[in-house]
Amino acid sequence: MARSGGTMPHSSDSSQTRRDFIATASIGLLGAAALPDAQAPTQSQNPAEPTAGAPPAFGAGPEAGPPVSANTFAEAEKLVQFELRPDERTMAAESWRRTLASVYEMRVGPRKVSIEGSVAPYSQWNPVLPGHKAGPAREIFVRSKADPGALPEKEEDIAFAPVTKLSRWIEQRKLTSERLTQIYLKRIERFDPKLRCIITLTKDLALKQAKKADEEIAAGNYRGPLHGIPWGGKDLLDTAGIRTTYGAEPYRNRVPAADAAVVKRLHDAGAVLLAKLSLGALALNDIWFGGQTMNPWLLEEGASGSSAGPGAATAAGLVGFSIGSETGGSIVSPSMRCGLTGLRPTYGRVPRTGAMTLCWSLDKLGPMARSVEDAMLVLRAISGPDAGDLSSVPSRLDFGANAPVKNLRVGYFPAWMKEAPATDVDRAALETVKKLGMTPVEVSLPDWPYDSLQLILFAEGAAAFEELTLNGGLRELKAQVPDAWPNLFRQARFLSAVDLVQADRFRRKVAEEMARIFSQVDLLLVPSLRDEMLTITNFTGQPSLTLRAGFVNVSEARSDWAPDPKNPLPKFNPPRRVPHGVTLIGRLFEEGILCTAGIALERAFAVVDEHPAGF
Repeated sequence: MARSGGTMPHSSDSSQTRRDFIATASIGLLGAAALPDAQAPTQSQNPAEPTAGAPPAFGAGPEAGPPVSANTFAEAEKLVQFELRPDERTMAAESWRRTLASVYEMRVGPRKVSIEGSVAPYSQWNPVLPGHKAGPAREIFVRSKADPGALPEKEEDIAFAPVTKLSRWIEQRKLTSERLTQIYLKRIERFDPKLRCIITLTKDLALKQAKKADEEIAAGNYRGPLHGIPWGGKDLLDTAGIRTTYGAEPYRNRVPAADAAVVKRLHDAGAVLLAKLSLGALALNDIWFGGQTMNPWLLEEGASGSSAGPGAATAAGLVGFSIGSETGGSIVSPSMRCGLTGLRPTYGRVPRTGAMTLCWSLDKLGPMARSVEDAMLVLRAISGPDAGDLSSVPSRLDFGANAPVKNLRVGYFPAWMKEAPATDVDRAALETVKKLGMTPVEVSLPDWPYDSLQLILFAEGAAAFEELTLNGGLRELKAQVPDAWPNLFRQARFLSAVDLVQADRFRRKVAEEMARIFSQVDLLLVPSLRDEMLTITNFTGQPSLTLRAGFVNVSEARSDWAPDPKNPLPKFNPPRRVPHGVTLIGRLFEEGILCTAGIALERAFAVVDEHPAGF
């Protein structure tokens, strides 16, 4: 492979042309000996002067970096699980400083290059395979027309009402946004000390927005179902002039200048920003610099994460709805544990401009709410491309709240339904599918090592927070256990670049398998926390809907963290009753079908209205 001379390090006393390099190697000498005298190359009289017409060669530039030995490679081989022969190891060590050490110059200098956090990788993940359509061809959105009924007398009942009812009461002027905002503010003051789900309360902004909403609605300027509805945003969404901390100590005083695209869209919809909600530091699990966010259904355990604050606040009736994010389960898991509806949209539907980046090719923003239709009302408001997110694309929503679901084909994995983490609630949900006239279809996937895909997450995450890793900022995070980001980001620096490319190719094979399955079914019903499906669908970009389906009893608190014998989890005797959810997976950009089926199931399960005791 010929390489442009402009890409090689060059100095007058140590650069070497490709021809100079070959002339000193044995194979080069053999080649030259075979040439007739008339064709023998003429060496430059000045070894510092490049021979005309000779491109640069790998390993022909100046040496860089610290010395390495064969033993350095012998130890590194254990990390990448690839063994060299002794002679290969010696050659690698002797040539490393000439061939590969220079690729680190961008980071270690002398010509360092700073890459701003807003710069995304050049390569982009497109979940839509060639030849496949991307979602519905039309845009039809029909919300339910049910009468919300009389406004409840108890403020508690108002607080826990779904957006579908809150919005109708506000539209009908039975409830003002200011009153609803004050209800939630009082509840936050009362219950947040137990939950630790609020990082920044935006009280002044909320009251200003609520007053404006009431004035607009009174003047006949009703913006739609989110107008006047108080909400909370996971504290990785930038808010102009209001700190956005990522839940992490090094960023606790960070104040952005502009709103994230999703925040701006909700402002435009007339929603009222009530609070910035907690997340596990840098979007992992449920521990942030203020402590651990707790599950309102079971205060002895964490709310799960990383959208812990959205999970706890929405489940406890402290906000009307919330916005979470997911890279590898961060909407599904807290929605499951806190008994919510969590909608993880198709990758690319909702723009991430102004949101913290953990993984460019995986991050997704989506609603967490108290009903399926609530989630769709929010999704509609935040969908659509934004110039700041190159992966965001135009998309349509074909949704009818009362559309028929009969004859929809629902795929399921028979073996998964018979083993943990599936429960009787999951198995009962499959029976409910049949009762609603949908058709269960057995499906299967190859027995592949799907966790190998996590290499992409670890590499992108470590790249996104490289500066924090290099400057020691990761050491400030509260969680310093083996399965937390500080250790994982440091370990990621020893991953193989070749394996990263192979993981990306494996990702495409997995996407093809999911396309095969969705040629047979309209949606999938899976146990919410089945590891394979959480991994697969996040990497292929499929939309996911988690909804409460029933209740189970637990005899031990649950945790996102690896078991720690020094800190055993609380046990319960008798066991405690907690909500349990199931998850539906849809085709790319077909959230409408997903949520139409979800609404039918939600009505059949008839468990969505119960809320945690004591709240």
